[in-house]
Amino acid sequence: MTEQARKERPNKSALKREWQERQAIVEKMAGLAHTELVRLGVADKLRDALHELAMMRSSGARNRQLKYCTNLIDPEELAPIRAFLADRQSQRVEANQRFHQAERWRDRLIVEGDDALESLLQDFPHLDRQHLRRLCRDASRERKDGKPAGAGRKLFRYLKETLSIGVSSDSHNESGR
Repeated sequence: MTEQARKERPNKSALKREWQERQAIVEKMAGLAHTELVRLGVADKLRDALHELAMMRSSGARNRQLKYCTNLIDPEELAPIRAFLADRQSQRVEANQRFHQAERWRDRLIVEGDDALESLLQDFPHLDRQHLRRLCRDASRERKDGKPAGAGRKLFRYLKETLSIGVSSDSHNESGR
């Protein structure tokens, strides 16, 4: 074998890594909703094959279906699919962070009271002070009396809605500068 033929021949390890990456993308795509697949512009044949894949349990047939779906994907289609999946993942992470932030503020408001309320209002001045104070007092009274956490849930819901609105409006303000 000549030196030039050796250079042109694809590296088997690189091909295997590429194949495994494509299979991982197909696995993620199998978890997408039909509307998301349509939005991505996935061909009907691949969409149907992915639907079948999603319905199968782990077995040899599922592995064959996974390989079939992987063969159906055109390597040029991978870039927009990767971008879509990465964007989807970052949106999930962002939503989880907002959720945990609301949980932390709720717990802090119930335990620390007015000190935590002042700190929250400094960070998020758009919040309704009176409504928030009433929710905090109801939740802390509920916790002291050992009652179910109805007011705590109301406080959490209010924080989750208003903090996510505040975060999105802050990001729009920063991008508009």
